[in-house]
Amino acid sequence: MDKNYCMINKLNKLKPAVDKRALILIAGSIWICSGIMLLSFSYYWLRESKNISYWLIAGIAFILALLIHHFGFLKIVDKNLRRLLPAEEKKCIFSFMDWKSYLNVVVMAFLGIFVRHSSIPKIYLSVIYAAIGMALILSSVRYIRIFLCHLKKED
Repeated sequence: MDKNYCMINKLNKLKPAVDKRALILIAGSIWICSGIMLLSFSYYWLRESKNISYWLIAGIAFILALLIHHFGFLKIVDKNLRRLLPAEEKKCIFSFMDWKSYLNVVVMAFLGIFVRHSSIPKIYLSVIYAAIGMALILSSVRYIRIFLCHLKKED
């Protein structure tokens, strides 16, 4: 029994554990970086396209982004925050998302690779990528706001 306890204790010391504020900051940062990546794909595709009304595409993407943000991503952010905020002890650095979300990310990444290499015209993909990218950035604001509130509480 003591031998097993010592082994578990040693393994726990190796776990990269951080407090909830760090997890919230990591989550928000990853959402921002993912949004910027998608927006850069969209920008690159739009830049290559000819005879396109950029303002029309940006407007459509922005309206879609607001809908995705409000009806989709905010629910995910709130679910993650409800899980992270009550934590008092340090948690593994990778626990800013639950395991189901990691599976979702893998599926979305493969789907993104598939559609980027498909015959779907890039102009259509640029609208979708811009909308999802903007929605990710908009939704990350909640993570950052909560993080900043927790920093103020500490002062």
